[in-house]
Amino acid sequence: MKGVVFTEFFEFVEETYSPEFLQETIADSQIASGGVYTSVGTYPVCEMGALVGSLSKRTGHDSSQLLKLFGRHLFRYFHASSPHFFEGVTCPFDFLASVETKIHVDVKKLYPDAELPTFEILEHNQDRFVMNYKSARGLGDLCEGLIEECLLHFKKQASISRELKSEDPVTVIQFSLQA
Repeated sequence: MKGVVFTEFFEFVEETYSPEFLQETIADSQIASGGVYTSVGTYPVCEMGALVGSLSKRTGHDSSQLLKLFGRHLFRYFHASSPHFFEGVTCPFDFLASVETKIHVDVKKLYPDAELPTFEILEHNQDRFVMNYKSARGLGDLCEGLIEECLLHFKKQASISRELKSEDPVTVIQFSLQA
């Protein structure tokens, strides 16, 4: 997992709780790296699991909910750091459809070793959007948080449902958005 996800997770924890709370969460997680990440480095996804688990234990909040909240934070970070991906886009469904064909293509140019999830678009119109999220990391809750914030960003009301299609070795979750 790219280090930028870890560094932004730290930003999320600091903003939501405090820098001291973050340091205690890192210490409680007992991760091998000790919480030292660079945004361009690549790190084991199990460290994110340990950090989220520690945060869950310390806050009493479900890991699933914490990952959704972090996904929302991550979407805001992506918007602030890469506004060019949003230029000319007025609909969240159009934006989500562009992730695989534009954003991930550019990310792979910068980071050829990046192991990105894939998004297979199954239905895309003004009122309905259906896609399969595929990832060996199984971070469907993080993805759902990104989708929630995308809808909020573009000011579109839509219900989100998800269905687990498979889990081993690759997690496939079908997200259906209905306006």
